[in-house]
Amino acid sequence: MEKRRLGTQGLEVSALGLGCMGMTWAYGAGDEAESIATIHRALELGCDFLDTAEIYGPFTNEELVGRALHGRRDEAVIATKFGFDIAENRERRGLNSRPEHIKQVLEQQLRRLGTDHVDLLYQHRVDPEVPIEDVAGAVGELVEQGKVRFFGLSEAGAETIRRAHATFPVSALQSEYSLWERALDDEILPTVRELGIGLVPYSPLGRGFLTGDVRRAEEYGEDDYRRNDPRFQGANYDANVKAAEVVREMAASKGVTAAQLALAWLLHQGRDVAAIPGTKRRTRLEENLAATEIRLTDSELAELELPVAGARYPEHMLRLSGR
Repeated sequence: MEKRRLGTQGLEVSALGLGCMGMTWAYGAGDEAESIATIHRALELGCDFLDTAEIYGPFTNEELVGRALHGRRDEAVIATKFGFDIAENRERRGLNSRPEHIKQVLEQQLRRLGTDHVDLLYQHRVDPEVPIEDVAGAVGELVEQGKVRFFGLSEAGAETIRRAHATFPVSALQSEYSLWERALDDEILPTVRELGIGLVPYSPLGRGFLTGDVRRAEEYGEDDYRRNDPRFQGANYDANVKAAEVVREMAASKGVTAAQLALAWLLHQGRDVAAIPGTKRRTRLEENLAATEIRLTDSELAELELPVAGARYPEHMLRLSGR
């Protein structure tokens, strides 16, 4: 598996990582044995970049990753995230990136993950009540203590990225980016490249839309995020099915799957990009990782411009975005 460098501080990860969220949260219950087998298979194939967060569950996803990595910690690059106020009963109570809270949360994360350090620690969402300089300073202290190797931001705007980076170097920005979501192109992508920060796109397959295996929102279970996704609803769904047909047609002409083509497009966006497609099954993992072998011409890349209908999140979730 090709390695890519995120940021200028020395963080190296596999070109494609593994988003672990769906193994325990957001897309219906997963099978733990298969999820752990998927993580082990990823490591065998050189996919070492594993993404999790405290809010996924909450806590259960980090616990799963910790169990999967028992005895194999040195094979993985662990990325996790802080930024929420979560009660002992696991009730989510909003944002919290106060420095003292970050340090408390990290200690809990280390225990759940079964490790003495996290490779990449992101602020999950920008907390408007806490200056980003204070957040960056707190993570910087954790780096100095050896409990964290690199600092990242998620869903942050350009000004926030600049202010954080001026306080302590940011190695990676995790944000939604794909054929399905291009809002980073105008301002944020140029900013991170100017500052030498890597990009980690999440939901690189449009929450399944770019795989072709999708249904209308109301056909998903109550515990599936897509039930409330505007792009899966009503007229938006109809328009987006037509848009995604461009991907499926080109994929068929190249003898690859639509998912592989969408991931290949991302990998062609620059060597400072390392995407984290999520899955909880070995078969889909192997399909995704084969995308690293696909080459696209300039004309093919230009053809993959999709008109997408609907907001990427429901309104209450868009308000949490820092950009």
